[in-house]
Amino acid sequence: MSSIGSKWFGEGEKYARAVFTLASKISPCVVFIDEVDSILGSREKSGEHEAMRKIKNEFMSMWDGLKTKENERVIVMAATNRPFDLDDAVLRRMPRRLLVDLPDADNRQKILRVILAKEELESDFDFKAVGEMTDGFSGSDLKNLCISAAYMPIREIIEKEKKEGKEMDLSKTKKRADKGKEKADDAMVQEDEEDEDEEQEDPEEREPPVIRALGMEDFVKAKKENSASVHEDARAVGELRKWNEMYGEGGNARGKDLSYFL
Repeated sequence: MSSIGSKWFGEGEKYARAVFTLASKISPCVVFIDEVDSILGSREKSGEHEAMRKIKNEFMSMWDGLKTKENERVIVMAATNRPFDLDDAVLRRMPRRLLVDLPDADNRQKILRVILAKEELESDFDFKAVGEMTDGFSGSDLKNLCISAAYMPIREIIEKEKKEGKEMDLSKTKKRADKGKEKADDAMVQEDEEDEDEEQEDPEEREPPVIRALGMEDFVKAKKENSASVHEDARAVGELRKWNEMYGEGGNARGKDLSYFL
């Protein structure tokens, strides 16, 4: 939308026309519109600017194929989670309307295998168990779950380093307190020399910590921190299913016969 819209009259229509002109030149081509409701929403909305209506009209006239040649193969695909906000003329130009529902257990396993393809997993890692315990998760929710699980080994390393650092500080403090009891000058000088030796004996170049493989326990902990972002009983899900029954693939938008079609 930001690439097509303009504050000057006529510029938006020109950009919309340019999209299909470029697509026809490089055909076969697919024009994909994400969040299509933001640009091709219902024209009955109150307060909509006239320039926006002209952009929609130009976009749909080019989409309709009235200005394309027979040998040009341009496919238009669009995605939205609010199809009920689309203009009726847009729906007429979409012969197939597919509902991408929440993945079931088998599809969740496939999504997890794709996300974790490059991750090091334990030999007995069970994708099926993770897929079954993530009921209602979308693809984005599964990605967030995997990110949280991947942080678990990192957190363990950080906590271990913090613990070792605290123990080292306590041992140094105790050693200095014991040596502080000796008030002789030669003892103080010796302490300074030993501290310098300790710093020299503790080089900065340490081997990087080894990150362990991800296991089921990591995903169980991550599941407590991440939940499904969409619920089956949510209002938006109900509206989507209702719209799909009426206008989606295999739906019946006609309902009952209209008198002016007889």
